[in-house]
Amino acid sequence: KSYHISYNSMKILLFIVTYKASYRIKKVIQEIPLQYLKKYNYKILISDDSSNDNTLKYIKNIKRKYKNKVIVNLNLKNLGYGANIKKCLSYAYKNNYSYAAMIHGDNQYSSKYIKQMLKLIFKQKCSAVTGSRMKSKMNALKGGMPIYKFIGNIFLTKLFNFIHQTSFTDCHTGYWFYDLRKIKKKQIKYFDNGFLFDLDMRLNLVNNKQKILEIPIITRYGNERSSIHFNYAFNFFCRTIFKKFFN
Repeated sequence: KSYHISYNSMKILLFIVTYKASYRIKKVIQEIPLQYLKKYNYKILISDDSSNDNTLKYIKNIKRKYKNKVIVNLNLKNLGYGANIKKCLSYAYKNNYSYAAMIHGDNQYSSKYIKQMLKLIFKQKCSAVTGSRMKSKMNALKGGMPIYKFIGNIFLTKLFNFIHQTSFTDCHTGYWFYDLRKIKKKQIKYFDNGFLFDLDMRLNLVNNKQKILEIPIITRYGNERSSIHFNYAFNFFCRTIFKKFFN
């Protein structure tokens, strides 16, 4: 069955979650393969989680330039990473989108991979495609991944694989392309409102014997350093084990 039959029948939402993204959001938009996406029925949703810097200025400029292709959501208060994603997915379900891609507004994950992810999710009929920074571990380091994050990623991914009998290379990526027809809307509301949202999505799909595929991506790390890593690692560890034995 050729793809062109369903070009316009399947709605695709590219949603960009932002928080203090500033000028980086502009670069994210510039790298989206818009020329390729022309043949599809798609929209871009930018959902800002109450940034208090100049992010809004860049979002307004983007909206002005791309007009009806871009939808903007501005959260009046900071909801948190997971809750912001839930809001975007809720919009996608409500408006009957078949597919949704999550892109981070900080430009760490290049939006150019959308084309490859879309092709793969069509071809393989999987529930999700993720971008893995660790398929080529040297590229992760070349991209500026801090060594503590690099080691932590390997350890926690191996732990996840051992406990859940999987073979992922990167269980911490925030770059996802979902087939919404295969993901139950009602389950998402129980996922974490913070940074463990992606883990909860992965656990849910794995526990329901759904297929997640990975593509290799190159990431770019800025100078920002987060204080959430220890808490994230500890909670990831606990949740990964808990969900296996007490699900």
